Amino acid sequence: MQIQSFQIIPVIDLMRGQVVHAKFGQRDRYKPIKSRLCDSNNGLDVVAALLKLYPFRTLYIADIDAILGTSSHDSLIEKITQNFPNVTIWLDCGSHKSSTKTTPILGSESIVSLKSYLENKNPHVLSLDFNAHGAMGITELHDSSNYWPDEVICMTLNAVGSAQGVDALRLQQLIALNKSSKIYAAGGVRNIEDIQKLASMRLSGALVASALHNGKITHEDIAKFYAQ
Repeated sequence: MQIQSFQIIPVIDLMRGQVVHAKFGQRDRYKPIKSRLCDSNNGLDVVAALLKLYPFRTLYIADIDAILGTSSHDSLIEKITQNFPNVTIWLDCGSHKSSTKTTPILGSESIVSLKSYLENKNPHVLSLDFNAHGAMGITELHDSSNYWPDEVICMTLNAVGSAQGVDALRLQQLIALNKSSKIYAAGGVRNIEDIQKLASMRLSGALVASALHNGKITHEDIAKFYAQ
């Protein structure tokens, strides 16, 4: 794996009109984010602060309200795509249909059947979701890479915001299953050492939130990582 091809992808979680701190996948307990990068929890401000930290190529947005089926942040996400047109937006909004120019995330927790998944012919990123009890959603997607698209996320929800480290064993299991997809890690990234570990596993990238906002991964860390 060439370092330059490894993507560090910032994550923002939107809930009730704010960017929130996702932790352990316990969505009923998410609180407005407190970040060293900016004093605001407004989506546009947080994205601007992340891109000031480093000119990331891709941003992952989770619309928690849409995933829960209570509301959506369509208008805000549209503004983000308009204000930052050079950034590729990966959008997880559950089964909610968004009209924004984004790359949809299809999360296994929201996929009801293999048939319904295979009927979707649109380009997307597959998120293989896990919680503390194991794989979420239909087993076929977790057990065989025959159905995987070009890009797949290993989303360890119970590790999100935990600072407990990445789930290397689970990632290795997916790598062993994989045929040709790019695999991205999500959940538990604590510092640049974790990023280096993931890159050494020949993954294609990692989704990161807390370590960017709490200053555990700095601009200097990222620049030095990519300079290798």
